[in-house]
Amino acid sequence: MFALDFQSRQPIYEQLYKSITQMAALGALERGNPLPSVRSLAQELGINPNTVQKTYAMLEHDGIIYSVPGKGSFLSSDVSALEKQKKLVSEQLREAVRNAAECGMTKEEIITQAAEAFDKRGVSK
Repeated sequence: MFALDFQSRQPIYEQLYKSITQMAALGALERGNPLPSVRSLAQELGINPNTVQKTYAMLEHDGIIYSVPGKGSFLSSDVSALEKQKKLVSEQLREAVRNAAECGMTKEEIITQAAEAFDKRGVSK
């Protein structure tokens, strides 16, 4: 369900966070539907339950999910949290473009690199 790269230098909890937010933003996860329990997701992914708990805590802190005691965690119907994530990533992208331009990359080179990176992610939007 969620993609993790165990060879990556990026921590597993960050990868899981990104995977869940991406699936939510793309509509692959429906708002209000329950997420897998911490234990079941940890078992399915072959990771420590504390890692999943940390990810869920971050998602809840950012308003992307909410928890109901005894019921589980659910994707928030508040789309502003997802919009906030998009805005943050957009700012990071702008900063990366500024850095690339300051290093002498042309607009065409930056666009080509961005298109290649986008295509390699397999995202179709």
